[in-house]
Amino acid sequence: MLKIAYHPIYKHPLPEGHRFPMIKYELLPKQLIHEGTCEEENFFEPEPAESEQILRAHHRDYFERLTRLELKPSEVRKTGFPLSAELVEREITIAGGTIKGTEYARDHGIAMNIAGGTHHAYRGHGEAFCLLNDQAIAAYELLEKQQAKKILIIDLDVHQGNGTAEIFAGEERVFTFSMHGKNNYPFRKEKSDLDIPLEDGTDDGTYLRILENHLGQLIEKVKPGFIFYLCGVDVITGDKLGKLGLSLQGCKERDAMVLNSCLSHGIPVQCSMGGGYSPEIKTIVEAHANTFRLARELYF
Repeated sequence: MLKIAYHPIYKHPLPEGHRFPMIKYELLPKQLIHEGTCEEENFFEPEPAESEQILRAHHRDYFERLTRLELKPSEVRKTGFPLSAELVEREITIAGGTIKGTEYARDHGIAMNIAGGTHHAYRGHGEAFCLLNDQAIAAYELLEKQQAKKILIIDLDVHQGNGTAEIFAGEERVFTFSMHGKNNYPFRKEKSDLDIPLEDGTDDGTYLRILENHLGQLIEKVKPGFIFYLCGVDVITGDKLGKLGLSLQGCKERDAMVLNSCLSHGIPVQCSMGGGYSPEIKTIVEAHANTFRLARELYF
């Protein structure tokens, strides 16, 4: 059965001006149930990640100041969100959902998190709507429990996974792959194990050809025992925070390429949704829903 992490806290209300990116977390589960792709039993409410799990990926000083709401104003501005206890709890719960998802993925081949993909969170600070790096936290949990010797992180959000790259710099057990807009945030990129910067307006054909040329070779080279997939839909043309030119169908074909590769190689995969900021919420929900539809079609 497809298992999906979702908690009511995911739709945490924010002050006016910050709400739009959050609406999808409420609408996406409703859409999946309405259309019959999922049923209530597909969803599970995750428990918050434990402090010791988080501290493998984040500095203690940062995490303790974050939970005490003692970040400096400049640090809070970097995150893009007003800091609150509810927001911190949300991030800790999202990380717990990704950790639990790795268990379901090892049992069923794949698991999803309605939220997550917080790849701009560094070891010692947050950025760009990301306070804690859910997939990095979950990757370290797998390594700690010796449930994977080698991990591949496939980050196809339109923005480079700078926080993920920094967290795993020098960590030979985790290979970070980021394919992103060359001229998008962050403007000072970190160094992933493999970065593929794309020109503005990159279309379906070009994008999919580049991805196909690298993906199979990468899996053969890394030989991962587990894959984390960050499947942001901000690659779609017209996205307010992206500059690429993929269509909805092209984005779906991207997801199909990644999931088919995981499936054909027998490698479990955990998917976190990442970004999506198209002008119309229906476009965001449809693009994300396609990922869940593919997961059900291919695996179950």
